[in-house]
Parts: sequence; structure tokens; C-alpha cells
Amino acid sequence: MPKRLFILTVLCFLAAQLGAQTWADDVACIIYTHCSRCHSPGNIGPFPLMSYEEAYDARQVIQYAVTSRNMPPWKADPHFGDHAGKRLLSDEEVALIDAWVNNDAPAGNLANAPAAPVYTSAAEITSPDLTVQMPTYTVPSILNNDLYRVFAIPVSLPGDRFITGMEVIPGNRSVVHHVLVYQDDTGQALAQDAADPAPGYTAFGGIGVFGAKLVGAWVPGSAVQLYPPNMGVKLSQNTAIVLQVHYPVSAAGQTDQTKVNLLLSDGSLREVVLNPVLNHVTNMTNGPLQVMPNEVVTFHQEVTIPQASTLFSIAPHAHLICTSMMAFGVTFQGDTIPLVDIPKWDFHWQGAYQFQKPLKIPAFTKLHGYATYDNTSSNPHNPNSPPQVINVGEATTDEMMLFYLSYSGYQQGDENIILDTASHTPHHLGCETNTVLSATHEHGFQGADFMLYPNPVGDFFTLENSFEGTALLRLTDFSGRQVLLRNISETITQVAVGGLPQGIYSASVFMENGRLVGSKRLVVIQ
Repeated sequence: MPKRLFILTVLCFLAAQLGAQTWADDVACIIYTHCSRCHSPGNIGPFPLMSYEEAYDARQVIQYAVTSRNMPPWKADPHFGDHAGKRLLSDEEVALIDAWVNNDAPAGNLANAPAAPVYTSAAEITSPDLTVQMPTYTVPSILNNDLYRVFAIPVSLPGDRFITGMEVIPGNRSVVHHVLVYQDDTGQALAQDAADPAPGYTAFGGIGVFGAKLVGAWVPGSAVQLYPPNMGVKLSQNTAIVLQVHYPVSAAGQTDQTKVNLLLSDGSLREVVLNPVLNHVTNMTNGPLQVMPNEVVTFHQEVTIPQASTLFSIAPHAHLICTSMMAFGVTFQGDTIPLVDIPKWDFHWQGAYQFQKPLKIPAFTKLHGYATYDNTSSNPHNPNSPPQVINVGEATTDEMMLFYLSYSGYQQGDENIILDTASHTPHHLGCETNTVLSATHEHGFQGADFMLYPNPVGDFFTLENSFEGTALLRLTDFSGRQVLLRNISETITQVAVGGLPQGIYSASVFMENGRLVGSKRLVVIQ
């Protein structure tokens, strides 16, 4: 039984012992906190979740979405890097919803339910120093595929400024799936926009401009992006703010006019730079980035940071046949700095991951990036049937492998700056669920887990577990080929992997009865 299913089964058993869950006492708090912002009138969710009746009608869809961890949308592994603003349900919240639906989703006493949230389109940055707004755009009435439309807005300032805060405000939240914000000093985006008779122009992967710089991103649920005091991203005096807006097929015939509010400073600030430090042009160790038909391949990037830096965020970027992306640092002393791990890459849910506290990247740290690409017919996102050769490029049928880093030169104390303190989204109106379940309950499953360290690993790693009995460790490469099989009978076991090629492996542990304890990604470096 998969670990997640095992956890849910045990939690649901505990729930049955503690009494039935109801909408009023348990589930409304979870839905209003984690789901309703998108699932409300005028927002991107395909159906509203603003009342018991609406949740009851969608109960089975909700159950599948949360137990499969497809919703809320958060693609990064929460245990690999301390990221801000994690849109995640706890195991307890998932189990409560699952048990509620299995019990036919009772309402309970609706007078006990928290009041439904009220959402407005009011800006959070109420006094911006600069507002850039795309022209009114109507999505074509016939749309066979998602549309990625790019809008270039010229900016003229008295001099260079620093962006200290940014808020993206969709003009039509029901159709705007995500927005990428670039700065383009080359004039290319403005030229492409002018050449298209309609507002904007179409570009899939980015904005179709070499030399443009990513300065921000928005997805539903994103907060205002603020930089620490006395820091900001430089905005050139004469430039263009360029918005790439993703419109899903359901946006056909709809109108939008998205805008961006900016806080600017003309003082002497520390510059925060956003660059694809790990990229498919200069950092590939097993490139070029070309994927042949019917091939599954993992590519590796590597770069050494020459001086101590402070890292604020990371934004991975690839296209459709990519299936996973991962980045980390290894210091000169051999310590690992986890940055981001996206086991199931989804182009449609890309974004930037800010750290709760800025990370100090010591001088001579080696940054590593890994990405796996599946160019077979079994990949449902493959744009070609049958599969064709995939090369680097901006088109739908091309690929990319970029990790944008937001960073500055390190100054003492940077790692103590607090950007976010919440380990879990604060609950709507401070509400709580009446039923309390714990993943460490005495009947639970804390012992049904294991740890691997160090990770990344060179010659040996240690497997530490707290379950009883003999287990089996199985190591497979990215294509699913078994490369190691070993019995585990001790609490602490050293495993040699020095003979394996550098890359990402899956380490799975099974009990004697065949039950899967869990799987973890293991990175082997040489």
C-alpha cells in the first residue's frame, strides 16, 4: 500500500473513533482557508466553494483532488527547502475531508460554521509608484489550446529605479491562469507587439526575447511580492514591462486587462538580481539539451558560485515533456543546501519559490540542477504524436531547462531576515476544526518511515529507520531500471553507491509482506 494511502487509512480509522466530521465543525474551515479564494465567483476555479451546498455537490471531486494532492496547487516537495507561502493541506486536513465525504458529507449545525470569506478586487498596494497595464484584450472566441499571450508596455522614468514591491492584478480572474513579468531593455518585445495587429503577440515558453529578465510571477493565491528593506530589483529608465499571460481554453471569448502595481525607490539600494544561473546554455554537463523520440533522459547542470551570495527565491522553468526538476547546492565543505524539488513538473503550474529566510550561499558552493524529460507516447503532455526530436527553443514543441535565482551579494545577518514565518496557511477568521487527528498518534505511523543521508551522496549513504522487521531496499534509475536490491535488518545501515553513475535515483523500502513503506529521491554525485 502506498505510504500516503496508508496514512489516510489510519487517520480515517482514528476519525471514526472520535466521531463523524461535519461541514460546520470541520470542513468549512479547511475549504474556506485553502480552496475558496480560487473557487469563488469571478475567480479561476471551475466551480464555487462558498457554501455547504456547493461543497456537497462537488464532494467527490474535492475528495479526489485533495487525497491525490493535486489541489491546492503546490508542486514543490515541502520537505526540500523552507519555502514561503506553501499552499498545502496537512495530512490531518486531508484525512478529515476524506472521512467527511465517505460519511456522505453531513452538514452538521450550520450555525456553527465560520462565515464565508468575502473577496474583493481591491489592490493591496494602494499607493503604487508606477502602474503598468496591458491594453484590453479579448481572447479569440474559438480556442483549441491554451493561449500564452505577451503584452509589452513601454516605461519611461526620470532615471533608473529599484522595484521594492510588486502586485499583479488580473483584469479577469476567472480566465487568467498565471502571469510572468519580464523587463526588456532590447526593444524586441515592443517590436513583436507592434507587428501583431491584435494587442500583444503569442509566445509559448517565455516572451520570445533573448536578453529579457524575469522580474516576477503570479499564480492564483499569490501574495504581493515585497523585497527586504533597502533591497530591490533595478528597473531601467527606458525599458518595457512585458507580461506573459496564460489563458486556458475556457477563456475563449473573454476579455482581460491585467495590470501591475509597483513600489519604486530611487535611493541607493542593494540590488537584487534575477538570472537563470543554472541554464541550458552554459551549465550543461551532459548536454546539449536534445531529447530523441522514445527517450527518457535526465540532464544535469552545474555552476560554482565564486563569492558568498544571499539567495531569496528560485524559479524553475521547462516545457511540456519535462517531468521533474530539482536544484540544490553543495558547499566547499560538503554540506547540502536544498533549493527546490518538483517531482512532478507541470508547465501549467510554474512559479517562483521564495524562501522563508534568505539562504546564505557560501563562496565556492557548487549549484546543481537536474531535470528529467520523457519524450515517449506514454507522456500525456507530449506535444507530438508520434514523438519527434525535441530541441532547445521557445516553441510549444521545444524545451528549456532554466533555474532563475533571485540573489544579492551576501552581507552578515542576511540569513536572519524573516520573509515568512507561517508553516501553514493561517486559517480563515482563526477558525479551527473540532476533530483533532495527529500523524504521530499512538496508533499511527511515525515509525513507518525512513531517512537517507547524506543526500546528495558520493560513495556511501546511511539508511535510518524505526520500523520493526526485515525490509527490502530497492534503488532504481530515472527510467525505472533496478540498480540495487538489498535486505535491511538493522536500524542504521550503510549502503555503498560509489559505482553508480551521477544522477537521480528512487530509493524505495518494502516490508516483508510487500507493503511499500515509502520512496525518496536520492541524488548521486561524483
